[in-house]
Amino acid sequence: MIKIDGSTLEGGGQILRNSVCLSSLLQKTVHIHSIRANRSRAGLKPQHLTGIQMVSEMCGGTLENARKDSMEIIFTPGMVSKRKYKRMDKEKDEKEEEEEE
Repeated sequence: MIKIDGSTLEGGGQILRNSVCLSSLLQKTVHIHSIRANRSRAGLKPQHLTGIQMVSEMCGGTLENARKDSMEIIFTPGMVSKRKYKRMDKEKDEKEEEEEE
């Protein structure tokens, strides 16, 4: 298991998102602690939670302790599945559909 200090550098959500994405690609479990510890409102916020849940879903992974305001998570990746994923931004999807027509 790879351990990551989430307060490293600016201590924002970027280290969390990058760590979870790289974990899924490398197929290595990651334990991220002190998430956003340098921020006035530390811990996971809804946008961070949504991003890591999306990665977990894409690779059939498991997330432990993934909830709002959590200061640590453990992510164990599965295998990325080949399928079409729905975009989170409906406006962009609608624009692309119009361009295809």
